[in-house]
Formats: sequence, structure tokens, C-alpha cells
Amino acid sequence: VNFSVNSFLTERIEETISGFTAPVVVRLFGHDLDDLDRRATRAARILRGIPGAVGVRVQSPPGTPELVIRLRPADLARWGLTPVDVLDAVRTAFQGTSTGQVYEGNRAFDVVVILDPRARRSVADVGRLPLRGPGGTFVRLGQVADVYETQGRYGILHDGARRVQVVTAEVAGRDVGSFVADVRGALSGEALPRTPGSTLEIGGTGTEQRRSRNDLLMHSLLVGVGIFLLLWVVMGNLANLLLVLANVPFALVGGVAVVLASGGTLTMGSMVGFVTLFGITLRNSIMMISHYDHLVRVEGAAWGPGTAVRGAAERLAPILMTVLVTGFGLLPLAVGSNAPGREIEGPMAVVILGGLVTSTLLNLFVLPVLTLRYGRFPDAPDGAAEGT
Repeated sequence: VNFSVNSFLTERIEETISGFTAPVVVRLFGHDLDDLDRRATRAARILRGIPGAVGVRVQSPPGTPELVIRLRPADLARWGLTPVDVLDAVRTAFQGTSTGQVYEGNRAFDVVVILDPRARRSVADVGRLPLRGPGGTFVRLGQVADVYETQGRYGILHDGARRVQVVTAEVAGRDVGSFVADVRGALSGEALPRTPGSTLEIGGTGTEQRRSRNDLLMHSLLVGVGIFLLLWVVMGNLANLLLVLANVPFALVGGVAVVLASGGTLTMGSMVGFVTLFGITLRNSIMMISHYDHLVRVEGAAWGPGTAVRGAAERLAPILMTVLVTGFGLLPLAVGSNAPGREIEGPMAVVILGGLVTSTLLNLFVLPVLTLRYGRFPDAPDGAAEGT
């Protein structure tokens, strides 16, 4: 007996992606059912040996007990019985046949005729089922049919008009992406020899996570280039632009620390959290640098330690309000990040909160010092940009 317990959101996501409620799905395609069964059994044994694999199972295993009733045409003719009559009698005796309905108020109940349970407990009882011939004579089922137990299967899986055998696995104690990479290596080469006409596919949430991660990184890179060009136009010089971008590693420190503290697993929710975090922290650093520029350009303040401290103090309230509102909004998700239904939002909230702590502290204390040393404001008095 195998057990699998998933939250509703996880189960629906996995089932939508792969058709099975498991994060790792190995599909073996072929024509020969016996060969598919052997390869699936071997693949399941290999998966069980990979660290982190739990709940490995073959979805349509062979060996399902079956009761076979094989009619003998010669004996049927001898007793004057037809195959349809015999099989109808067997179905009525062991499955039941509806013969009418009874009513209770506005509810209707079927009246089913079926053999007494005490007379259908074993294979021998099936063979003793009495059948009545055309002349009124009775004959046992075992006299006109071979009744025996055998092994079969309850279903033959197909995908794209091809026969397929599926092996699924859960993952515990490690991230799904690295587990899928180990599965690919373990099932390659001679570990699972390919037969003519057979193919192998590895799918599930692990494969989709890797594809989504690559898409997210590529899109983030393109967006990052666009943001860099826009900030270049706004800031006007490379020094101030790099100071704005300096807040990104400030936020990265806290986000990475939280991921490591929570098990070191980088999920799609965590990556989305990093993207959101970088947007919030860049806003805060832009707010700081632009205010320094305003003090020098508009208010005519001399650029030096006094202006740096003044600008940081005046930006303290807006930056803290941004961080606190975001933090309080995400705190319930972060506290219950392991609760069912929060498989995506939970890690995202944890990363954002961890990154906001370090980015805020470093933005208020380290960024003014860096700006004092490296900031360049064209309208500042001569020598003031040196910060001395």
C-alpha cells in the first residue's frame, strides 16, 4: 500500500503540469508491454537509490490479480448453452443485475439480484455456479468453462497514441531541480538500456521549474538592461548610477541568508521574491540619490558630510514607511510559509522580508558613506564632491 499526501494547490499544479500528483515523472514509451514493465521496474529501483527520493511508484504495475472464465465451445454445445446466456448468469451472480426500483418519498432505489455472499467467496464457488440448460437440466459453470486465477493489469496507459509506463517520485530533503539532474544522469547510458522503438522522457514540476527559472533569468536580464539604460538617462553619470545599483547586493545578502536559513532550497517563489525585492530596494536607493541631487542642485547645499547626513535623515521616513508597509503586508505569508496553499507565496515573502532588513540598514548607513566618497553632482561647489 502506498500513501501520498499533498496540499490541494500542490496537487493541482503537479496534476496540471504532468497529469500525475508527483513532482518527478519518468515516462517510458514503447510497443512491448512486458519490456515496458521491465524497464519501469528497473527505473523505479534506480530512483529509489537516489538521495531524496521517496514514494517511488510505478503507476500501472503488472501483476494485478484477475479471475478468468474461459468458456469451452464444445461443452457449451453439448449442454445447449450459449456464451451470452452463460456470461449474463455470471454477471448477475457476482456483479448483480438491476430488476426494478422501489420508492421512498421522492427517492428511488434499485432492486438488484445477486448471489448470496456466502456462495461467492472463492474461485471454487465460481466454478460451482449452477446454470440451467434449455431442457431444464442444471450444469455447473466448471463443466463448461475453465475458471482460474492469473495476473493481469487494471489499465494500459497511453500518451500521444503510444503505450507508456510511468514512474513517479516525491522529493524530500533537497530541491527538485538537483534531484531531476541526478535522475537524468542515473537513467542515461547503460543504466537503463534503450530497446528499438522505446524512448524516455522526464517531466513534472522539476523540469518545469528549470524551464521557468531559465525564462525568468532571461527576461530579468533583458529588463535589467532596459532599466540600466533608463537610469543612465536619469542619473546623467556612471558614478551615481553605480551607487543606485549598489543597493542590489545589499538586498541580495539578506535574501540569500534567509534562503540558506530555511533549508537552502531556491524555488520559483524565492526567485520571484528576489525580483520583487530588487525593485523595492532600487526604489529606495533612487529616492536617496535623487534627494542628494535635489539638495545640491536646487537648494544649493555644499556637498559634504553635513549634506549627506541631512539627506539620509530626510529620506529616513519615506524609506521606512515603504519597508514597513511591505513588511507588515507580507508578514502573515512569511509566518505561515509552510502552510498548505502557500507553496509559492510563502518562500517569496520570506525572501522579500530578509532582503528588506539588510537593504534598509545598509541603504541608510552605508549608502550615504559611499555617496559621500563617490557621488558626483555637477552643481556642487568646487572640491565639495571629494567629501572632505
